[in-house]
Amino acid sequence: MDKELLRVVIIAVGLLVIVGMLGWHFFKNKNLLGSASFFSAQRPDDDDNNEEEEDDAAQDNDKLSAKKEAEIAEPIVQHDLGEPQNAVASGTHNHDDDDLEEPVPRFVAPEIIQFSVVAKTPEGFNGMDLRHAFLIAHMEYGKLKIYERIDENRMVDFGAACLVEPGTFPETDLDLFFCPGVVFFMQPGILDDAQKVFNDFLEAVNLVAFELDGNIIDHERKPLTNATIMLLKQSI
Repeated sequence: MDKELLRVVIIAVGLLVIVGMLGWHFFKNKNLLGSASFFSAQRPDDDDNNEEEEDDAAQDNDKLSAKKEAEIAEPIVQHDLGEPQNAVASGTHNHDDDDLEEPVPRFVAPEIIQFSVVAKTPEGFNGMDLRHAFLIAHMEYGKLKIYERIDENRMVDFGAACLVEPGTFPETDLDLFFCPGVVFFMQPGILDDAQKVFNDFLEAVNLVAFELDGNIIDHERKPLTNATIMLLKQSI
């Protein structure tokens, strides 16, 4: 093959390649334009659908707003709970107040319980009358020159002394002796049966007060009451 023929063949092949490439680009652009036309044709429908959805949402919002406005406009119904009752009048109380209240301390009996029998007249009790009253109360004159209740073991349960110092009674010349009163005393802490001795103690005090027509006063120099007696009994 001569050079002129080869050149012609190369040129022809080049032209075919160029034509093929131009044709491929043409068909490709056509397909793209067709696709674009398809989506453009579909867009109006989508816009309509979006508009419909927006309209539906707006209607729902309007309904919800109307419902809220109706609820707000509706008057609030107040239930009649009645008038509040006073906590004290209704028998109830605040437990928080109980926590703030200090507990009432338990009554503790003194180490030595003392009750006194005092005379109603200025001259006081005569020695002879005192001796007679103590004998009725089963109390005897002891070494300490006071009257004592002695148990079966010859132990002192309680005693009685004169209210005037030194608190002793004379052994003789009792008719010349006077005192304004007598004080009974017992020490429950050293007794085996303090409850029983306390009952005997009360009985002796009452007997002497009755025989001498005297007044009974407690350890605080106040008239003896049943409440004080109960407190002492419970604390012994």
